[in-house]
Amino acid sequence: MSSDSGSHTITPQILLRAYSIGMFPMAEGADDPTLFWVDPEMRGIFPLDRMIIPRKLARTIRSDRFEVRIDDDFDAVIEGCAASAQDRPNTWINARIRRLYRDLFDSGFVHTVEAFDETGARVGGLYGVKIGAAFFGESMFHRATDASKVALMHLAARLRAGGFQLLDTQFVTPHLATMGAVEVPRDAYHAMLDAAIRRTADFNVWPKGARVPGARVLETLQP
Repeated sequence: MSSDSGSHTITPQILLRAYSIGMFPMAEGADDPTLFWVDPEMRGIFPLDRMIIPRKLARTIRSDRFEVRIDDDFDAVIEGCAASAQDRPNTWINARIRRLYRDLFDSGFVHTVEAFDETGARVGGLYGVKIGAAFFGESMFHRATDASKVALMHLAARLRAGGFQLLDTQFVTPHLATMGAVEVPRDAYHAMLDAAIRRTADFNVWPKGARVPGARVLETLQP
């Protein structure tokens, strides 16, 4: 783990290079202008062929209660991810992170998956970085029960359908573990990462504007 005092400019290109060698940035808080690089000894991943979908969540996905959109509004998603929540009173997303990932979104390396309720309100979502056949999940949020979980499963199905090999979740929390997240040692992760970024995959295997039914998501994620 190394720090960035702000004397060296981190560009979107440097950020992509860092991801490609297993590192990602964080900040101590929203008001802290500095970043530090993280390369955990144990890394969290979701094996795309072993996602766990609890029965209640499967019913919610199949019901299409939430409309899921891709790359609709990056700024709204990162704002949701940075907002304080009961289980996350502080955020590591500062102004520099917002600018860097916005630039990567504009150039097609960052994608969002967003969940909307029946009123059209954005009630959950996530964003992450794509390099080759690897997707690095950064953060997610929810304002309605199961909204972020539905977004995550839509993401996993899209990645599996598009030929992705790696879904990185950085760390494993009890919440993520219930859906199949596991830890792998750093060396093993780096080997998986190196293989994945050398391959190509199609995030838009399902076109951006197409509505993907929940039944198709569940079918795609079957072992």
